Amino acid sequence: MTRRRWTIAVLVALAAATASAANAQTDVAASVYGAFSGTVNGNGVTQSPSNQAGVLVELHHQSNPLLGYEVTYAWNRADQNYSEEVVCPGNPVPTCNVVGPANKFVPANAHEVTADYEVSAHILNLRPFLLAGGGILFNQPAGSQNGAQSQTKGVLVYGGGVDWAVLPHLGIRGQYRGNVYKAPQLATAYSSTGAFFHTAEPMLGAYFRF
Repeated sequence: MTRRRWTIAVLVALAAATASAANAQTDVAASVYGAFSGTVNGNGVTQSPSNQAGVLVELHHQSNPLLGYEVTYAWNRADQNYSEEVVCPGNPVPTCNVVGPANKFVPANAHEVTADYEVSAHILNLRPFLLAGGGILFNQPAGSQNGAQSQTKGVLVYGGGVDWAVLPHLGIRGQYRGNVYKAPQLATAYSSTGAFFHTAEPMLGAYFRF
């Protein structure tokens, strides 16, 4: 390759790098959300988390107009309610099913760390986006409790939302996130349900863009 071609190639590379740097954006955001999970059943056990409020912190980087990635930390109360199906023999009826009084309530906290990819578009002062990723969910009983244990689970995350730029570096972020993970067995006296929870997390917050 001649010197002239080398010069042109270097100039093109520098122009591409400059354009990429100009489009790159980084922001930090904080949001509050509600965590809503359903009830699951398995192995004779019924498990239901209480609906709770939580906080999410995000560090997001976008290297081009369409693709980006983020890391997040979230915390919310994740109290668990357990009830067991008691099977008792009888005659002439062979069995009878009774729910309760074998119940247990476990106050707990959920700490979640994830890494997600984002696809987005800029429309005027709005940035709608979709996200998908995964991470780790730490389920910890609150305080010192007898018959309770901590459990760590993998979690799949998906969702979407929109950024609204109120000022050049400050805006409002509304989003919905869904978490899918295996139900934690926090009460040692109960068998694992072996089921999966789906937790819906609608949230609202603000971001600061560098």
